[in-house]
Amino acid sequence: MISTLRERFNIPPRGEMRRWFFAMIDNRVRIITAGLSIKELRAIMRGDPPTEKPNPRYKVITTSFIMHLRPRYYQAASTRFTHTFRLGWFTMFFFIVETITGVILMAYYIPFPDNAYESILIIESNVFFGELMRDLHRLGAEAMVIFSWLHMFRTYFTGSYKGQRTFTWLTGVILLAFTAWLSFTGYLLTWDQLGYWAITVGTSITESGPVFGPGLNIIMRGAPDIGAGGLLRFYLQHVILFPLLAILLISVHYYKVAREHSISLPAPVEEGDMEKDEKKKHTRRIDLIPDLLTHELFLTALGILALLAILYFGWFDSPLETHANPQKTPLDTKAPWYFWWLQGMLKIDPAQIIETIMGTIGIQVELSQLLNSKFIMGLIVPPTLVFILLAIPYIDRNPSRLAKNRPFAIAWGIAWIFIMLALSYMGLPQYGIETPAATRIIQDLAPEEGLGPLREIPHEELVPGIYLLADYVAGEDLCPDLAYQPRASEGDDYTVYGCPHLSEVFAEFAERLLLAEESGELPFLHAYFLIEDFQPNVKRVVPTVNWTDPDTGQEQTYDVDFFLHEDGRREE
Repeated sequence: MISTLRERFNIPPRGEMRRWFFAMIDNRVRIITAGLSIKELRAIMRGDPPTEKPNPRYKVITTSFIMHLRPRYYQAASTRFTHTFRLGWFTMFFFIVETITGVILMAYYIPFPDNAYESILIIESNVFFGELMRDLHRLGAEAMVIFSWLHMFRTYFTGSYKGQRTFTWLTGVILLAFTAWLSFTGYLLTWDQLGYWAITVGTSITESGPVFGPGLNIIMRGAPDIGAGGLLRFYLQHVILFPLLAILLISVHYYKVAREHSISLPAPVEEGDMEKDEKKKHTRRIDLIPDLLTHELFLTALGILALLAILYFGWFDSPLETHANPQKTPLDTKAPWYFWWLQGMLKIDPAQIIETIMGTIGIQVELSQLLNSKFIMGLIVPPTLVFILLAIPYIDRNPSRLAKNRPFAIAWGIAWIFIMLALSYMGLPQYGIETPAATRIIQDLAPEEGLGPLREIPHEELVPGIYLLADYVAGEDLCPDLAYQPRASEGDDYTVYGCPHLSEVFAEFAERLLLAEESGELPFLHAYFLIEDFQPNVKRVVPTVNWTDPDTGQEQTYDVDFFLHEDGRREE
């Protein structure tokens, strides 16, 4: 009966039906994978050789829109981890992380001063995994800056910018500048004090330029001061203009590496004296599929794991300070860490340096009006440094890439690393800026932006009272009768006796004040901590310093009120 029905409805036999069905599935798989069959995919996963001729794995490279940017193979020595450290690959990985997390954050962010800060709070508190996305975005941005620099250093020290790779080096330097600017423009979007004033100080550099300086400053800010226009301009640069420019330039950069000259071989392999068999071993082909592709999948998993682990263990979190206040400049305003070198250069006064040098030989000159420090160190020197980076392939005409043949280039690169580190140190707010001793000490204990030791004291240890510097005894607990169980205790029987955190903070406060008194900065010193109940669950803490000004003889007082809620500190 079944045979009759098959003949009547022209149904093929079961075996032929099965072969037709699997052929149809296999054909769809080939369409999706740009030429790889199910059997070939299994061979790739098992590490077996190709199942067909010509090699279908090469066909993927020539027919796939995405994979055609990749070469069919690399030379074995160029894929050595100790040669590239995968720095370029990880830079691209973090750019993709930034793109994905940035698109998600865009859905909730409002680029308007009245709403920007609130939208960040909503992302962190009301959006599912919103805080994770923001932390990943910030961590990925800083990692991208680091890996971009490291990739450039690796390229420089291995001499991989020479010959046919010159144009690739040029695109890489421009991409490095794009990366820094993307991070800089994103710094303002939180619309907090730290970001607002860092961008305000950074953009003010353009004002020092002659003729076009004030106009350029207005173009950047959208107004004399940063407001709605400035925030919108930085937002559009951050999410549209420079990402599109970066994608375009990354495509050019990547195409040059992947399709024209490949990754450079290690200099000893390319130029060294090797036996023929040994060189053949180093230059043998390593196919992209499956060897390198599976390795890159492993690196992707490793990169995601590293990002999540860093966030999970609390080694990094995205800062969000108080709401931007154009009327109040916070102490210790600083640029993002990757611009500390520029902030350090702004502290160098070329006029003063020349005047000092000329004064040593008996020539007195006044150059402060002629040589504007902000203009020279902010608008002349940085573009000059970028131009020098771009010109390195043309300055270094030595054809050899071997380190032993490039002693000056290697020494010059190492010297510039130390110069950048020194300038970055000079860019810290504490360097070269004199702050009154009392202000500096209290600022370090409880900075205007950020937590600081004072705010990290457990609420239970803020026992009301007046703690006098005159009564301070090193190593003594300020409240020996106190006993409490921390909210994040390790168990019901875990009890803290005394107030070790408060005592530690007061000890630092007292010791630094006594040192300042000994040095003559705070003569006739009188200081104390006032702690009182201000409202239910809120304590008022007032560090107070009284002294006599050594110049005027007048009594001076410096104090700051801190209101600490029991839930307002970060739990460790």
